[in-house]
Amino acid sequence: PLNSKIMNELLVQLQMKMEAFQKDAVLQAEKGNKAAGQRARCVSLEMEPLLKQFRKLSLAAAKK
Repeated sequence: PLNSKIMNELLVQLQMKMEAFQKDAVLQAEKGNKAAGQRARCVSLEMEPLLKQFRKLSLAAAKK
């Protein structure tokens, strides 16, 4: 189904963003890298609409 394909693409995007977030967050936490902290904060903002879209699709799928 269409929703399944969209959900899979969304999950791939979220996984890529989460990997980038984790890498930069660890650099900031362990090494005090301020630039990495800025990148992690940016990625967290980019993830927010993707997470909202996931929630919307998930709720729609649960209602079927």
